[in-house]
Amino acid sequence: MHALWLAFLNSWRGLVHGARTERAVRLELALLVVGVPAALALGTNLWVRVALMATLLLMLAAEFLNTAIEKLCDHLHPGRHPRIGIVKDLASAGTFSAQALAALIWIAALFDRF
Repeated sequence: MHALWLAFLNSWRGLVHGARTERAVRLELALLVVGVPAALALGTNLWVRVALMATLLLMLAAEFLNTAIEKLCDHLHPGRHPRIGIVKDLASAGTFSAQALAALIWIAALFDRF
């Protein structure tokens, strides 16, 4: 149980650091705050609501991973480097993919609702 608590504290520190220092993380947290009530109102059943909220969490997770990769790349190679740029672009593409999936599911839920 102690290890689980320590893991939670590590995650909490990462969340707080991301929220304080990264604009993209703050934006996705704001989307989560607005999106959860919207998902509850928009969803026609439990699983649609869960899917809508899950996409918001997936986007946030992808953003945290993208941010971590960028921070690590900047630490290892502070200057511009073509290969580091490719790594950052790939991580960004992962974030974009999560956002596209979220948009697809939210649009489908809107069509289903209306």
